[in-house]
Amino acid sequence: MSYAAPLKDMLFNIRHLADIDRIAQIPGFEDAGFDTAQAVLEECARLNEGVIAPLNWDGDQNPSSFKDGVVTTTPGFKEAFAQYAEGGWQGLQHPVDFGGQGLPKTIGAACGEMLNSANMSFALCPLLTDGAIEALLTAGSDALKANYLENLVSGKWTGTMNLTEPQAGSDLAMVRTRAEPQPDGTYKVFGTKIFITYGEHDMAENIVHLVLARVTGAPEGVKGISLFVVPKFMVNPDGSLGARNDVHCVSIEHKLGIKASPTAVLQYGDHGGAVGYLVGQENRGLEYMFIMMNAARYAVGVQGIAIAERAYQKAVAYAKDRVQSRPVDGSLSASAPIIHHPDVRRMLMTMRASTEGCRAMASVAAAAYDAAHHHPDAEVRKQNQAFYEFMVPLVKGYSTEMSLEVTSLGVQVHGGMGFIEETGAAQYYRDAKILTIYEGTTAIQANDLVGRKTARDGGQTARAIAAQVEATEEALRARSSADARAVAQRLQAARKAYLDVVEFVAANSRSNPNAAFAGSVPYLMLAGNLVAGWQLGRALMVAEDQLAAGEDVAFMKAKITTARFYADHLLSRTPGLRDAIVEGADSVTALALEAF
Repeated sequence: MSYAAPLKDMLFNIRHLADIDRIAQIPGFEDAGFDTAQAVLEECARLNEGVIAPLNWDGDQNPSSFKDGVVTTTPGFKEAFAQYAEGGWQGLQHPVDFGGQGLPKTIGAACGEMLNSANMSFALCPLLTDGAIEALLTAGSDALKANYLENLVSGKWTGTMNLTEPQAGSDLAMVRTRAEPQPDGTYKVFGTKIFITYGEHDMAENIVHLVLARVTGAPEGVKGISLFVVPKFMVNPDGSLGARNDVHCVSIEHKLGIKASPTAVLQYGDHGGAVGYLVGQENRGLEYMFIMMNAARYAVGVQGIAIAERAYQKAVAYAKDRVQSRPVDGSLSASAPIIHHPDVRRMLMTMRASTEGCRAMASVAAAAYDAAHHHPDAEVRKQNQAFYEFMVPLVKGYSTEMSLEVTSLGVQVHGGMGFIEETGAAQYYRDAKILTIYEGTTAIQANDLVGRKTARDGGQTARAIAAQVEATEEALRARSSADARAVAQRLQAARKAYLDVVEFVAANSRSNPNAAFAGSVPYLMLAGNLVAGWQLGRALMVAEDQLAAGEDVAFMKAKITTARFYADHLLSRTPGLRDAIVEGADSVTALALEAF
């Protein structure tokens, strides 16, 4: 089944929840209102539906290959990437000063979802390049910006982030790659990096690696880590490419999913040292790398939404086509398509509501990012920055865990045929699994939510979000419809459960950290669930008003039904999570280690 971009839902969120026309009032975004968003998304859909999506199955069956130090991507990827770059899609959100289009993240995030729905393996290359661009924009010297940014923004070159080493996974204090200062101001880099997405490929003429390493004599631990630009090919003073640098791919991984995306093991310095250029100041590399990581974490959350959407579309198409058994209500005397069966409809609605809730949450978070980075009022920037930072672990953690449930349900809707690779349903399930792991596991996102986002300010930001949810509850309760009032009731219960957990975390994070962190992932799931449900509550009110005005009746009715389903079937999970966190903390650590 082919991919069809969910443009109506994306544009509904962008217009009514993210309020793109308000963003267009920010200086620099004057031309980025709803009409621009619609035109950009429609053009993006054409590229992804017609060019990139058809390569997804081929990429799974004929993944990237490695031979004699050379990585060859799936047939068709190189040509598709050329079209992607020529269309200016790599530079969509990046500054016009370096050849980008300077559009807000609110538009760019929707385009990112389409790209990842079309072909997640393909989309990882631009995703990592975006992170490299963000890091150089923030911390790169004028010389580094001049040498690298224009070609990265154009898609002529691609970027990577090099953190992980064989002995240093998420614990970057263990990084051993070393950098030796040279008289000319460059550094010689030596070491091994693993799990480097698109660390070697044939789709661009140069690859710009951003590498964490320790300068000789640097302090131990995370305080001694620096960040370096290490290009695959050296860049001459005139901008042309020079000699091959001393960084080489020695193998690529064989993976459960995203098989077309080459995940490389890179060796630095086996032939005298790879030439590297310091980004910013020595020993501040982790600070700079977090710029890339935060950009990537949000983008991975969008990947979760994207793969869920693709799985949902495939499951709906199959359910409409697959004939099996008579309906339980006796409405038909013969066997019918399985979409008539209540449990199949429950699964499909769970897939739909979960995806739409997370899409709405991500869209609102993107709008907050745009305001935080570009609004002229410092106080508005501060408030939106706090909100966006709180949202990042939710978008990343909740949306990716959601994608596992949704893609699993996609297999289940297919029944036995879902377990057969030829149907394609299993690929989405396999591809989704990496999303809860890379760019920080769900537990790492949850620890961030507990430590940096909740405990650090005593729960102040978390409570401010609850106050916004309560305002939506009151607006829903003031309406006459049964759907609005039912959603208000579920939101209220979820909000109260959330606030109980916020108070528990704030009270215990220092005095009893094991108790606070024992429930970190359930807290993330509760908070993500609440925020997604909150956004669907807002969407329900818009849809009711649009329906009353006779606007797109079928879509608005479906939006109302989806929001009600989310409240009844998904928001209703939150009180149980609250109990597990607040009352079940001790049982997490009660069993002696010897008993495992």
